[in-house]
Amino acid sequence: MTISLGVIMDPIATITPKKDTTLVLLLAAQARGWQLWYMEQCDLALEGSVPVARQRPLRVRDSLTDWFELGEPVERSLAELDTVLMRKDPPFDSEYIYSTYLLEEAEQLGVLVVNRPASLRDCNEKLFATQFPQCTPPLLVSRDPARLRAFYHRHRDVIFKPLDGMGGIGIFRARDPEPNLSVIIETLTGHGSTTIMAQRYIPEIVDGDKRILVVDGEAVPHCLARVPEVGEVRGNLAAGGNGIVRPLSERDWWIVEQVTPTLRERGLLFVGLDVIGDYLTEINVTSPTCAREIDRERDTDIGGRLMAAIERRLS
Repeated sequence: MTISLGVIMDPIATITPKKDTTLVLLLAAQARGWQLWYMEQCDLALEGSVPVARQRPLRVRDSLTDWFELGEPVERSLAELDTVLMRKDPPFDSEYIYSTYLLEEAEQLGVLVVNRPASLRDCNEKLFATQFPQCTPPLLVSRDPARLRAFYHRHRDVIFKPLDGMGGIGIFRARDPEPNLSVIIETLTGHGSTTIMAQRYIPEIVDGDKRILVVDGEAVPHCLARVPEVGEVRGNLAAGGNGIVRPLSERDWWIVEQVTPTLRERGLLFVGLDVIGDYLTEINVTSPTCAREIDRERDTDIGGRLMAAIERRLS
């Protein structure tokens, strides 16, 4: 039986094929002979109780200049697909939430959605990590400026960040003394109207912010350590970090063991754990990246791992 796979993503023409993880996943599916169907968020709709979409047949190539070919659009039910990859990048806004509702309707018709729509809604990438306090650094989630200032004065070296960002956007480090503390808190909270996260600064960031990819509860044995540029506190590749592939440490494996039972329970088949030093800082569930960089140096076949997991679920 040929598997029909739909992908919802940002415009494929705008990706960077050299490092795009969604392209890695699609290449792995196509190599298995699966049929690929391309969608963007604007293509989704609900006609009565039937989830439908404007879908285009897709062919992909491992090329830096000519990586995709799209056919003519077809309007059809999402139920005609066997599985759907939800790979739309944040921001996690109202439109993203509406998309998960539509995908949940498809899930109820038997379509395997990766990752599970309800879990995409429930597992905020910053807050989800707080469910594993044995793994996380001291932190505070609040929009109260007084609480945030008190946390800073307690730890004296703190990272402040928004709860809905990606790629290192909006991250501030506040050290002692920090003359701009009030400005940082006012900017991120919108003068107390928006909840943010504060984490004690982890000095091991100089050795890299490790991205550990977990496929159906099993960690890929190598991670990508994203090392910040000199003078930076953000290791994100989008913020200029330098990626270095490393084997998982004993502590990394321990963190994976703490988290994976919950990932399986919530139907999160493809997840990226962010680990700095000994601490879990984030759990990425929307569109985890770094597969391309790890595959390039190690024979990890991350896309193949996910497609094998999807096959097991479908069978």
